[in-house]
Amino acid sequence: MSHSEPCTATSAQHSRNAERTSMPVKPTVLQDRYRNRGTAYTLEERARLGITGRLPAAVESLDEQADRAYTQLQQQPSDLHKYIYLNEVHDRNQVLYFKLLADHLHELLPVVYDPTVGEAIEKWSVDYRDSRAVYLSIDRPEDVRASFESLGLGADDVDLVVVSDAQEILGIGDWGVNGTDISIGKLAVYTAAAGIHPNRVIAVNLDVGTDNEQLLNSPSYLGNRHARVTGKRYDDFIALYLKTASELFPNALLHFEDFGPSNARRILVENADKYRIFNDDMQGTGAIVMASVFSALKVTGGRWCEQRLVVFGAGTAGTGMADQIYAAMLRDGASPEQAKSNIWLVDIDGLVTDDMQDLPDYQQVYARPKSEVGEWSDGEIDLLTTVKHVKPTILIGTSTAHNAFTEEVVRALAAGVERPILLPLSNPTSRIEVMPSDALPWSEGRALIAVGIPVEPVEYNGVSYEIGQANNALLYPGLGLGTIVSGARHVTDNMLLAAAEAVASQVDVSRPGASLLPPVSNLRASSATVALAVARAAAKDGVATRSPANLTQAVQDAMWEPVYPTSDPEDRR
Repeated sequence: MSHSEPCTATSAQHSRNAERTSMPVKPTVLQDRYRNRGTAYTLEERARLGITGRLPAAVESLDEQADRAYTQLQQQPSDLHKYIYLNEVHDRNQVLYFKLLADHLHELLPVVYDPTVGEAIEKWSVDYRDSRAVYLSIDRPEDVRASFESLGLGADDVDLVVVSDAQEILGIGDWGVNGTDISIGKLAVYTAAAGIHPNRVIAVNLDVGTDNEQLLNSPSYLGNRHARVTGKRYDDFIALYLKTASELFPNALLHFEDFGPSNARRILVENADKYRIFNDDMQGTGAIVMASVFSALKVTGGRWCEQRLVVFGAGTAGTGMADQIYAAMLRDGASPEQAKSNIWLVDIDGLVTDDMQDLPDYQQVYARPKSEVGEWSDGEIDLLTTVKHVKPTILIGTSTAHNAFTEEVVRALAAGVERPILLPLSNPTSRIEVMPSDALPWSEGRALIAVGIPVEPVEYNGVSYEIGQANNALLYPGLGLGTIVSGARHVTDNMLLAAAEAVASQVDVSRPGASLLPPVSNLRASSATVALAVARAAAKDGVATRSPANLTQAVQDAMWEPVYPTSDPEDRR
C-alpha cells in the first residue's frame, strides 16, 4: 500500500467483515443441556458430533465429572451461591445436575428447595438469566394453549406439571412471577427423589399480578405490573389452565403449589373429581402429618376415631392436616359429626367459632358452636385455654408464631394425656412453635414429637430422642410416581392414606426415643416404597388405568436414573 492510499479497508473488505460478524456460530450438542455430556464424550463421539477440539483431551466418567462438580460446589461461599452454581450445572448438563442431587440429596435438599429457594425467589427478577418454565399471563388468556404447544410435546410426553401463582411462597408471601423457581425446585425434588423423568415434566407460573409493592415498584420486575386479579376473572383463568393442560397432556398429574389459602382449598375441592389434581400444601402436608400420627399411635395404642386434634394456625396447611385426620377418623368408624366434633382450630383471633365474621370457607367446616365453648372465656379463647379444656391427644403448630407453644401450654398438654403427640411444624427455626429440646423436659419426656425443621437428637434422662422431620419430600415424590405408574385418574383419600402408612412403615418406634419419621437420607428407596403403596391403593379404589403384571418392577422401571444413556448421544429421550 502506498503512502498516498487511505489507510482504510475497501468496500469489499467491509462487506466480507460484515458477513463474518453476522454469521452465527453453529450450535453444538454442548449447548443442549438435555444431551450434553461434556468431557464424557469419547473421541469417536466428538468426531461424529462435530465437536473435535472443543473439549480437553481427557475422557471422563460421569462419576469423575460429579466429583469435580461437587468439589466446586463445596467452594461456594453460601447456600445461595450453591443454588446459583447448581442452576448453572443444570443449564449445561441435566444428567450431571441430577447425579449431584441424587448423590447428595440429604445435603442439597435445603439448597435446591426450602429454605434457600426462598432467598433466590426474592432476588429472581434482578438475577434473571434463563428459565425452564412456561409463563401464563392472566392478561393474555388467549396465549395459554399456544404457550404449551410451543414446547412441541405430545399427549403422551408429559407425566407431571407443577404450577404456582406464587401468592403464598413458603413463609415469605406473595412474589408474583419471581415465584417461578418454586415450581422448578419442586420438579427437581420429584426427579432426584423419585426418578420422575426430567424431560417429561413442565414447570408453570400463573402470572395473575402481585400485591407485593416492592416488586411493583422495582424497575427490574419481570411480571405483570398490577395488583393480583381476583374473583371471576381469576377463577376463569384457573379453569382455562386446568382444561387446557388436561386436554394437551391427559396423562399428567397436575400439581398445585403455594396458592393462597383463599384459593387453594376451593380449587382442590371444586376440581378433585374432574382432574388428576394434587395440592401439596394441603394434601401432601396433611399426609406427612398422618404418617407422624400413624407412628405415634403405634406407641400410644390409640385409634384414629378416639383422637382429639387442636391445630394452631388454621391456614391452608393447617386445615389440610385437619382434613386428612378427619378422613382417617371416618375410615376408623366415626360419623362425620363425631369426627368434626373432635377437631378444634385456633387462629390469630383465637379458637375458631361459628359466630366469627367473614370466616374463610376452609375454616367454616370446623368452626365450633359458640354455645359449646362460650363459658371457657369472656372474650377470645386462646390456645392455652383451648388445650386445658380439650385435652388434645394431638397438637399441631402451623402458625409460624415462634415459641407459641410455651412451657405452660406444653405442660397443660402433657397433663391432659399420657403420651401427647406434639407436632410444631412451622419453619424455619425462627418460626417454630417450640424446640424439642424445650418440649421434652416440659413434658417429662412423654411427648411424641416431629418437627418441620432438621434438628439434632435431644438427650433427656439418659435417653437420646431422635426427632423426625415432617418434610413433604418424604411423601409427594413417591405419591407422584405411584400416580404415574398406575395412571390414576384422580388422587384419592385412600392413595394419600396409603402414602402416609408407607412412610410410617419405614421406622421402628419400639425403641425408646425413636423417630416418628424416616430420615431423608435415602429418599429414592423411600419413594419407591410409597409409590408401590399408592399404586395399589389406586387399583383398589378403581381409579387406576394401568395394571402392570409386576407392580414392583413397574415402579423400578419408571424411575429415571441420572446416567448417560448407552444410545446415540444425539437422542434426547
